[in-house]
Amino acid sequence: MKIKSFLLAIILLITASTLQANTLTNGFDKERIARMTEEEKKARAEEIRLRVETIRDMDRSSLSRAERKALRHEVRDLNKEARAIGRGGIYISLTGILIIILILILVL
Repeated sequence: MKIKSFLLAIILLITASTLQANTLTNGFDKERIARMTEEEKKARAEEIRLRVETIRDMDRSSLSRAERKALRHEVRDLNKEARAIGRGGIYISLTGILIIILILILVL
């Protein structure tokens, strides 16, 4: 009986931590980005660009290992957020391109 309750506790801890990890999306909220207006997206992209430039221009030789690691993670998160903001183009797969070419050959 104790083993079953122990296993149940472990399973609950694992699922709770997994659910919490899924709700946190690396420092930014995809739903919040989806609700942003174009002006807000441009302003946020400019903030991200300035922060990344500041980090790249700073002298990192005097920082500790933990501080450099924190900066690397911050830059990664900023890049992910910038990619999420910049989405919205038209993507065509290779198969789609081949079908378009075949249709153009048949029509012309």
